[in-house]
Amino acid sequence: MEYSFKQAQKADALQIWEILARAIQRRKEDGSNQWQDGYPNPSVIRSDIERGIGHVLVDSNTIVGYCAILINDEPEYTKLKGNWLTNGDFVVYHRVAISEKYLGQGLAKKMLGYVEDFARQHNIHSVKADTNFDNAGMLNIFSKLGYTYCGEVTFRGTPRKAFEKVLTD
Repeated sequence: MEYSFKQAQKADALQIWEILARAIQRRKEDGSNQWQDGYPNPSVIRSDIERGIGHVLVDSNTIVGYCAILINDEPEYTKLKGNWLTNGDFVVYHRVAISEKYLGQGLAKKMLGYVEDFARQHNIHSVKADTNFDNAGMLNIFSKLGYTYCGEVTFRGTPRKAFEKVLTD
């Protein structure tokens, strides 16, 4: 299948929220505390889109995945309990979710490949991300994609594992 990765538009908000709402439910069913505190929510998605940071993975005309991508914009990362691999510019992504109908097809890894391409296009060679200690799926993806565990960050009172991948050309 041919996938494309592009900036989300206002018209995409409902489809994105449906994907995230189901991902929130999946996290709950897995016994995770991640995303069980009212975040993310539709207003977060609208804000992502308005700020130009929301991105979608698309199969034909169907949105199959979502994430927010920012450059040098994660204040909590300055408070890392640990050490980043690099101290320069970085791309950070949040709110990674794949549509229920497309799970198990490696699309989260594909989407994160597009995030790495985004970083390279901006001449940035560091990608940083974090996840809950109990998000086995995302932890597995970090391992498979060559991310290095760097320490802990805290969001909304909850510690999370922080990772970095240094990109080569």
